[in-house]
Amino acid sequence: MKKIRLPVYFYALTAMLLWGMSFIWSSVLLQYYEPVTIIFIRLVISSALLYAFMFVSGQKVKLERKDFFLVFLSALFNPFLYFLGENYGLKYSTPTISAVIIATIPLFSPVIAYITFKERLTPINFIGIAISFCGVILMLVTRSLSLVADVRGVIFLFGAVFAALLYSVTLRKLTENYSAVLLVATQNLIGVFLFMPFFVIFELKTTIAVTVTAEVVTSMLLLAILASSVSFVFFAHSVKLLGMSKTNIFSNLIPVFTAIFSYFLLSESFSPQKIAGIGLVISGVYLSERSKKRI
Repeated sequence: MKKIRLPVYFYALTAMLLWGMSFIWSSVLLQYYEPVTIIFIRLVISSALLYAFMFVSGQKVKLERKDFFLVFLSALFNPFLYFLGENYGLKYSTPTISAVIIATIPLFSPVIAYITFKERLTPINFIGIAISFCGVILMLVTRSLSLVADVRGVIFLFGAVFAALLYSVTLRKLTENYSAVLLVATQNLIGVFLFMPFFVIFELKTTIAVTVTAEVVTSMLLLAILASSVSFVFFAHSVKLLGMSKTNIFSNLIPVFTAIFSYFLLSESFSPQKIAGIGLVISGVYLSERSKKRI
């Protein structure tokens, strides 16, 4: 049977689409649960599904002892610190604003990539990143140039950005020896144990008191299966194929997807300013990718 080869950028684009949608699903769940509860449940479901998939497909499920610490460190950055920052940031903000701040990851990614892996980008790449970031800023401010965000939310979200950058560094080293599925499954399982004490001590009682609805179940399953499993596997595979900085450039598309779906599903405003910002984001990503060598 001939193996189907997907376009290189398919993995990065799909991951960003699902992460863009994750802000919508998380926003819905925050009406019922506290942030740690949402993260804990989605990681339990995700890790169980990924390990089941590896067992059924006969994939390797063992890590080398020498890599234990690096895998734990990667899980500490993501899902633990990243999800804490993202979910508490979303609690004090809106889906679109949260996605916009998360999209600043590519702004810092080339510096981290150069320091750690000596990855180089052309001047055109940096121009593209700058254009995209201008689009992000345009989506973040009002017409009077004031920020549309709670300061607490901004702090948490930039903490998530920093955690994501460190995660990308550890992930790049690990993808050389392990499959994306194994890495994400293991990181999510470690995340379950990291979040468990906080869930049991602080949020278990309030979680039990919540009446479970079809909306809750649907949003949680979409987060667990698509946003915590498929998207991270695709992201890890993209890092392996494209490198850290090139993959993270696509993060600028997250607020574009989030803004579009927020408009249709959550009735968020979709002003001409926001449309202009989306146009800049897409233009910057296109310019950044156009000058790269063919993979």
